[in-house]
This record gives sequence, C-alpha cells and structure tokens, in this order.
Amino acid sequence: MTKVTAQMSVSLDGYYAGPLHNGDGNWIESAESAGFFRVTRWVIDAMAWRERQGFAGGEQSTNSDIVAETFEAAGAYVMGRRMADGGELPWGDDPPFRAPVFVVTHRPRETLVRQGGTSFTYVTDGIASAVEQARAAAKGKNVAVAGGGTLVKQVLQAGLLDELELHIAPVVLGDGMRLLDAELGLDDKEAIELTPVRVVHTPEVTHIRYRVNGRAALVLDDRGSGSGG
Repeated sequence: MTKVTAQMSVSLDGYYAGPLHNGDGNWIESAESAGFFRVTRWVIDAMAWRERQGFAGGEQSTNSDIVAETFEAAGAYVMGRRMADGGELPWGDDPPFRAPVFVVTHRPRETLVRQGGTSFTYVTDGIASAVEQARAAAKGKNVAVAGGGTLVKQVLQAGLLDELELHIAPVVLGDGMRLLDAELGLDDKEAIELTPVRVVHTPEVTHIRYRVNGRAALVLDDRGSGSGG
C-alpha cells in the first residue's frame, strides 16, 4: 500500500536550517546553510547517501542503513520549487532520486527528463494534485515528500501525510527555520496527533518515525479533579 511519507533532520529545538537566507551573497556561507549542515552531518557521512550522489567514501553504519532504506522505499517524490531550483545544477544529469519527482510550483515549466529514471514534472494546481500524481507514478511504493520544510508543513497541514520521520541531531541552534510552528494553522485547542512507531538511537542522531493520526480537538475530562470515579 502506498504511503505518503516525509522526513526531516532537525535540531533539538526543532529547526531544520538557520535563519532564512535573503538571497544576498553565497548561500553556502549563510546562516541558513550553517544550520542546515549542522543537522544533516549524519547524512553526509553516510555511505548510502554518498553513493547516491556519486561520491566516494562514507561510513557503513546504522545511519547509512536508514538512508538506504528511505531511498529503496520511495517510488516517487514531491518537492518544493525552491529545493528543485537549488538542486538542479548540483544534481546534474543523474540526480539521486531515480524516480519521478513532482515539483509544486506556481510557475509552469516543461518536464525535465534526467538519467537514471529521474524526471521533474512541474505541478501548478496544488499540493493535493502533486501527491495524487506521485501516487499514480509510485507503482505501489511510497510517495516521499522530499522538502523543503515549508512543503512538509503544508502537506501535514493538508492532512495528506501518513508518516513523518524526524532525525533529531543533538544540537541547539537557537534560531532559524522551524519545522513545526504556527504556520500549521491549528485552531485553539486543536493539535495534530502522532504515534511513534520506531525509534533508532545513534551517537550522531536519533531517528523517530511517527504515524500521523491527524487533527483532533482537545477533549477535557475530570482527571485530577479529585471527584473520584
């Protein structure tokens, strides 16, 4: 059964990158970049990630196994336009996805076909449409919401996400781009409830996979009232 999944590396205080880069200067030298690389160092060191990027070296470890598992499970991807544009040159002619990618955007563009089975289809009629097209292309495997963080929030807010995996790095950034914040648009006394289904600890990062149960209002009861019962 196809599931819609997302995963993000975050700091202990919930940031997936430093403060948003304003476009001036080199992104690599920005505060946004510094925060991003602090929480994703575990990925860059993983052999499975490096092999997908065409790089040598890396560590064969539990973290690498989780990266390999994630790539294997994905039959199609959904991605934001900022991430797609930012990755187009670094990924080159043989991007690491090796599956159809559906890019959520307001700006039309012809589909890009790359080597290794990767294609980028630009979807202009909303997130739900992109997810549905990805489901059809996934051939029974998972639809992976690749990011960035804003898109993950939007998919979660729309009730389209089945699983969320957080890779929590043992670092406190103090400021930056927060994954779970007021942009989720929850009403008073409402929350999105999740159930942990897997926890994997390593020295570099803690991987927690959640099943997304959906929005629910707080229902008060008499616990703690001392009324008995």
